[in-house]
Amino acid sequence: MEDFENNHAQDLDSETIFIVSQTFKALGDPTRIRILNLLFTKECSVNEIAETLDIRQSTVSHQLRFLKNLRLVKYRREGTSLYYSHDDEHVMLILKQMIDHACHS
Repeated sequence: MEDFENNHAQDLDSETIFIVSQTFKALGDPTRIRILNLLFTKECSVNEIAETLDIRQSTVSHQLRFLKNLRLVKYRREGTSLYYSHDDEHVMLILKQMIDHACHS
């Protein structure tokens, strides 16, 4: 904790605050949590995500666009299909820790 305090004793700049708040906003949505949790385990197409999580494809696409803009997910193209995966190990570790915390009894 002392290292954290020493490294972050200065006030944060507005860009950092914005990025952190948007990342927490992303993690505050149940659908985005479900999508990120799935992408933590494997790369998936939009259709795969929609089928696995029983969510409309348009909803999945909308949420993936939000997550991509925050650089939390990335994609690769294979033919006409896009395959999504997580793009930020730090955020995925936070999500995993929060899930572990919630499951801890």
